[in-house]
Amino acid sequence: MSGETPVPPPVLWAQRKEEVFLTFSIESKDPSIKIEKDSVYFKGINAQDKKVHEVTIPLYDAVVPKKSAFVNKGRCIEMVLSKEKKDAPYWPSLTSDKKKPHYLKIDFNKWKDEDDEDEDAGGATYDIEEMLRSMGGGAGDRADKPSFDDVESDSDDENLPDLE
Repeated sequence: MSGETPVPPPVLWAQRKEEVFLTFSIESKDPSIKIEKDSVYFKGINAQDKKVHEVTIPLYDAVVPKKSAFVNKGRCIEMVLSKEKKDAPYWPSLTSDKKKPHYLKIDFNKWKDEDDEDEDAGGATYDIEEMLRSMGGGAGDRADKPSFDDVESDSDDENLPDLE
């Protein structure tokens, strides 16, 4: 084990206007983690295969280390980084490097687009029933909604052969 070269762990990332979320997808009991203004350092031993995982991620923009935190959830380590510039646009990438690292992937479970977040902040919510009503369609389980028996059959459906 002493002669092994450390490899980066799989890292998932997502962001919001004021935070960046990182998930180190590795089971490690006592990882060494340093959150600095312009980078994040991680080193841990995988509990399953005993491999050493180590990475320094140069961040796209500055974060506030004192307002950032991480928690070891057993199967992964989750981190929230507080962005220094709260009103700046979303980062185009997590790292300051031009090339995307192979170990880095987007966390679509936590991802929110910049324009989606603006809607949430304004109190606007997506309401499918309201959208259907505005389009003239029915919504939900209502008594005035036509049943399938009330709908006229389509002329294209009349002469279809039976399925075998």
